[in-house]
Amino acid sequence: MLALLIRLGLRFEDRIEERRFVDQYVRGSLGWTQIAMLLGAATYASYTLWDWVLYPEVVPTTLAIRGGTAVVILLPLTALLSRRRMKPWAETIFLIYCVIPGCILPSIYLVLPSGFTFAAPGMMMIILFVSTMLPLRIGSLAIFCLLSWVALLVAETFASTMPTGLSFINHSLVGNAYALSLYAVAAREYRARKQFRTSEALQREKERSEKSLRDLRATQEHLVQAEKLASLGQLVAGVAHEVSTPLGLALTTSTAMQDDLQTMSDALGGASVRRSDLTKGIDRLKQGLNLTFENLHRASEMVHSFRQVAVHQADEDRRSFELRDWLSELMSRLGPLLSHHALTVEVHCPAGIKLNSYPGALAQVISNLALNTAAHAYPDKRGGRFVITVNQPNPRSVRLVCADEGVGIPDHLQAHIFDPFVTTSREKGNAGLGLHIAFNLVTSSLNGRLLLESKASPGTQIVIEIPVEEHVAREPRRLEV
Repeated sequence: MLALLIRLGLRFEDRIEERRFVDQYVRGSLGWTQIAMLLGAATYASYTLWDWVLYPEVVPTTLAIRGGTAVVILLPLTALLSRRRMKPWAETIFLIYCVIPGCILPSIYLVLPSGFTFAAPGMMMIILFVSTMLPLRIGSLAIFCLLSWVALLVAETFASTMPTGLSFINHSLVGNAYALSLYAVAAREYRARKQFRTSEALQREKERSEKSLRDLRATQEHLVQAEKLASLGQLVAGVAHEVSTPLGLALTTSTAMQDDLQTMSDALGGASVRRSDLTKGIDRLKQGLNLTFENLHRASEMVHSFRQVAVHQADEDRRSFELRDWLSELMSRLGPLLSHHALTVEVHCPAGIKLNSYPGALAQVISNLALNTAAHAYPDKRGGRFVITVNQPNPRSVRLVCADEGVGIPDHLQAHIFDPFVTTSREKGNAGLGLHIAFNLVTSSLNGRLLLESKASPGTQIVIEIPVEEHVAREPRRLEV
């Protein structure tokens, strides 16, 4: 029988899966089922009204049977479901609730003068209630049908008189009702099992998708870290390139001065030294010292500038600052690195605009945009312009327009330019996270917007809109480049 139910789709092979289905199908809505059980008990007892209409003399007996069954059996069984420890026995309680009144009902027809004339309608009412109002599985319903039908057969054997053919009609009607109810409950349970398996599959797919999303986010964070390291490598390469020139000149000059000193030392160790040779040697040493000092001073200023850039980008404190002076200072610090890409920076900002925000995050955004322009807008280091134009459309916000005259962004990428891993130079090793990091900083740390606006002439125009002062302080996300 179990194998047949499994084959018909009315049973799960996995016991754990079957237990979960029973929990959901039988015990999922116990509150509504208890209401149906109260309604059933009231209906079962109220059939005494029919007895009173037809046969008032037997009402005390039928009321005792019907009302006693409702009060002594049906209502206590309904109340049992309210106890938590009885919930695992819910289906057994449902079965007892159905079987007892179904088996008692045929005995009432032994008391009625009409005998079993109305037995079929009464049994069909109980069958209808059981198959529609209670969440029984097909096995439990089959037990109810068998026991109640046997009770009807037994009760008929005690009948004093039975009209010819009445038993056949009753059993035909009741049998049809049993068959229809079994089919209806089986179809309902079959659909419920299919829906349960579908929901379980969707839940597993959801969990798998969530795990994949977590893995993807972890990979994204890893790539962001890799991009930060790559940007750090780019910065180090720029620093090395810019600092190597003055240091190289200082080293060459110091080597030349060492040769000059050796020449003067040899001359002084000789018999005679001409004044003109000594003066000439001293002049060469002075020139060498001046040149060495200038180159070392230039290298020192570059190191200081790069250190200031790092300080700006690591600054996570929220403070007030004047935008024009701050932009000028930032661009002067970035100047040596951007000049390595032959990029000329222009800043057009009116004086007097004060922000109360996170300068470190804003410096990170502008640095990313400038370096992105140098790498993508003007390939092959052929040079170009990067223009920052600042205006204040209203007293509460500031608008920074960063524009270039480079090759621009392809149309099919413009809608996704701030998405992670979108780049036009993947073959050069770019991960496509620079604008994504800038977008996250503007939206999360600066509480603003980063937009790509159309531009009549060739090039790209990116707009930063940020509030002058945030009413609710936010901790900026530290994404350093």
